Order: sequence, then C-alpha cells, then structure tokens
Amino acid sequence: MAFHVEIAGPLNHARAFNLSAEKLRRSILEPWLAERKIELGDHEWEPRKCTLRVLEGPELEPPELSLGQAWSNAERSAVDVTRRELEQAVPRDLPDAFIVATELPEATVAEMLSNQYAQPIPWGQALATLDGRDPDVAAVIIVTKR
Repeated sequence: MAFHVEIAGPLNHARAFNLSAEKLRRSILEPWLAERKIELGDHEWEPRKCTLRVLEGPELEPPELSLGQAWSNAERSAVDVTRRELEQAVPRDLPDAFIVATELPEATVAEMLSNQYAQPIPWGQALATLDGRDPDVAAVIIVTKR
C-alpha cells in the first residue's frame, strides 16, 4: 500500500503520491504535528493555515499519474486515513523547550540565566516564538530535554 497526500491552503494546493509510511511520517506528519513548515511541491506550508488529507491505497502507476488525473485516481482507489495516521504519528519524544527572556543584549549567557526561572513550553510554541522575530529580543537560548 502507498500513501497519497494533499495539503490545501486558501488559494492553492500541493499533492504527493506513492509515499511510503516512513516518508509520510518523517516529511509530512511529524512536521505537521509539531506545527513546523512543510515543503511540498514548490511551496512551504504552515499547518495552522491549511488542511491535510492522507489517502491509503494501491501505488499509482505512471499512466494513472498523468494528465492531471492523479488525485481523482487516488480518491477512487484509496481510503481517507488522515485521522488514523495523525493519531498514530503523535510525536512521543518531542522535547519540551525552556525559554529564558532577558532585556540585556550585552549580557553573557551566565548573566542571562542567573536568577531566572526557565518556563517550560511545548516545542511548537517555542518554534512559533522564534518565528515571531520579536525586535525587542536580543538573544534566545533554547534548552531542550532529551
């Protein structure tokens, strides 16, 4: 069996066909659950801004992938397993992240960490914080637990 994936945003979509379970988990499901950007097609997709659909069925042969009919062929021969695959791919070992904020851009790491309480937050929230690119943040230290 193979997996076929569609990620759809408000204006466009991307699809991938004939993925193995490992490739699906590593390149689509884990980043999706961690709310990291996913590269598919010629676009980067943010899970918060799009939808994911996963089909499981027979591998599509080259003639079935041609002439823009691939997704229709996949829908006819496969089953929607999006929910099942997302539930099974729940990241078990994603680390917690600890963020320490400081307003002293010239501070050393030791100074930044002295008398500070590191607030544990989910990894996805840490990534969103980093992606926010707050101009008042001079330095960021992320400590992850294994």
